Amino acid sequence: MAELFKDKTLASKTESAVPAEEALKDKVVGLYFSASWCPPCRQFTPLLREVYDELMARGAPFEVVFVSFDKTADDLQSYVMGHHGDWLFVPFGDPLISELKEMFSVAAVPQLIVVKPNGDVITPLGRKQVQDRGVSCFTSWLQALDKV
Repeated sequence: MAELFKDKTLASKTESAVPAEEALKDKVVGLYFSASWCPPCRQFTPLLREVYDELMARGAPFEVVFVSFDKTADDLQSYVMGHHGDWLFVPFGDPLISELKEMFSVAAVPQLIVVKPNGDVITPLGRKQVQDRGVSCFTSWLQALDKV
C-alpha cells in the first residue's frame, strides 16, 4: 500500500486531508468500492460499518478506504456522512479513484478488496466474507498479513 498511496491524501469525516501512507502503514486495508445510488451498497455498508467498529474497538490493524462510484461530490459526501463508518475515503475527482478501479479491475459495486500493507491482494471477496462471517473474517486476513 505504501507505494500505491505514496504522497497521496485521503479524507475522513473529520479531516479533509489525511496522509495516506501514515494512516495505512502496517494495516490490512479494505478497499471499499461503492456508491450512494446502489441498493446492494446501501445494504452492505451498515454491515461493513459494524465489522469496522468492532475491529477498531479491538485495536485491530485494519482500515477501510472508500473508493466512490458516485456521480457528484455532494452524493459522495452525503453517503459518507450519513451511512459510513469513520473510515477514510478518496476525495471526489481524485485520479486515484480511476487508478484503483483499473488496478483491481472493478467494474461493479459493491466490492470490498482486502489487501496487505504491500498492496498484495488478500482477497477480492471481502464483501462475501464480511456477509458470511462478520468480524471473524479478520482472523484469516490477519494471518495473510503475517505472510507479507
